[in-house]
Amino acid sequence: MQPAYYENFNEIKKKIWLMLDDAVTNRSSPFRIPVFVCGNQNDFDGRIIVLRKSDQSNNTLQYHTDIRSEKIKILKNNKNASMIFYDKEEKIQVRIKVECTINHNNDITKDSWSKTGHMSRKCYLVDNGPGAKSDIPTSGLNSELDSFKFTLEQSEEGYKNFTVIQCKIKSIEWLYLAAKGHRRAKFDLENNKDTWLVP
Repeated sequence: MQPAYYENFNEIKKKIWLMLDDAVTNRSSPFRIPVFVCGNQNDFDGRIIVLRKSDQSNNTLQYHTDIRSEKIKILKNNKNASMIFYDKEEKIQVRIKVECTINHNNDITKDSWSKTGHMSRKCYLVDNGPGAKSDIPTSGLNSELDSFKFTLEQSEEGYKNFTVIQCKIKSIEWLYLAAKGHRRAKFDLENNKDTWLVP
C-alpha cells in the first residue's frame, strides 16, 4: 500500500514539513543534519549543518554558525544556496533552494543564543575562526574550555561570534523512492506552482 503522499501534492508538502519540524528537536532524525551548499561562480562547497528552526508559516529554515566561518564571506557575495536532506528509511530526498540572511548581534541572534545550552556554546569560544590554519591538531580551544570547565557566564564570551543564518525557501524538490515507481515533484514557492517531474 502506497503512502498518502505518493501522488498528492498537499500530502507531500505536509510530509516534508513534518520531517523538517521533527528534525529540529529529534537528534536522531536524518533531516537534522542536511548538507548546505553555497559558493561563487565555479567555486562551490558543501558542509553538514544542524537544522535549528523550521518555520512553515514564513517558509524559512535556520541554523547557527560562527561569524568567522568561510561560508559567511561566501554568503555576503552570493546569498543563494541549497540544502539537501535524505532519509534512508523513509526513502525521501528533499532538495531546497534558499536565499540566506546573515544575522549577527541582533534580536534574532539574542533569542537563539538564549536557547543555546551552556555546553553547545563551546564552539563559539575558539580563539581563531573555523578553518584557520594550525601547526598542531587542535579543537581550537584551550584545555580548560575543551574539558567543559567553564561557567555559563564565561560562555557569554562566545556570543560575539554567534551567527544565525535564516534560509528563505524559494523552491523544494521532493523525491520518493518506491518499488512500484519513484515519484518526484517540485514546489516553486516564489510563483506558487507545483509540478510533477520524471524521477
